[in-house]
Amino acid sequence: MADNNQLGLSDKYSLRGRVFDTIRDRIISGEYPNDMELRELTLAKEFNVSRTPIREALRQLELEGLVNIIPNKGAYVIGITKRDIIDIYYMRSLLEGLCAKMAVHNITEEQLQDLEENIDLSEFALSKKRMDHVVDLDNEFHDLLYRASNSRMLHRTLSDFHQYLEPLRKKSLSDSERVSNTIDEHRKIVEAIKNKDEKKAYDLANGHILKSIDNLENKHLLSGNS
Repeated sequence: MADNNQLGLSDKYSLRGRVFDTIRDRIISGEYPNDMELRELTLAKEFNVSRTPIREALRQLELEGLVNIIPNKGAYVIGITKRDIIDIYYMRSLLEGLCAKMAVHNITEEQLQDLEENIDLSEFALSKKRMDHVVDLDNEFHDLLYRASNSRMLHRTLSDFHQYLEPLRKKSLSDSERVSNTIDEHRKIVEAIKNKDEKKAYDLANGHILKSIDNLENKHLLSGNS
């Protein structure tokens, strides 16, 4: 799947970028189901734009593998399948392990403090049963970890994978037991990085993502994906 950053940093806030992001989010969340036709004129009216940014967004979505454009017929949603999700998790597990390993050598003191503060805030949010805040903090933790690797390419790729899995992650993190385990896993990853143990950091970060697959399977959260 292509990286949505191909749109460019400046385009993120452009008309085309906003249209692209909205349609992409709706496909990933399932609001636009598989095989749904995305009509340029209908979308243009909904977004109150011309057909040009709609057409450009659909072409970019085709590059990501989320839309199939059939000449002289139209654009149709492909969406994310169960196979796609599992593949993304396995790829993410390897890359997240690499990210933690690289963070051992590249993390700053400020980034380390931010990660530790994130864990403390996550525990507090869980104690107050603020599950919406827990999800936001989980997103922040992984973004901080990606930045700590000091690899722009790794950060970009992992952030993209993270976004694809957002709907499922929200469901997974609605379970207090899983959240408690997740926070504990985060703390151990940070401790390994702090102790400059790159092998342990890699193994813990890799295993953290693999446990997410098991959790999704055990709670049948993948059953709705084709």
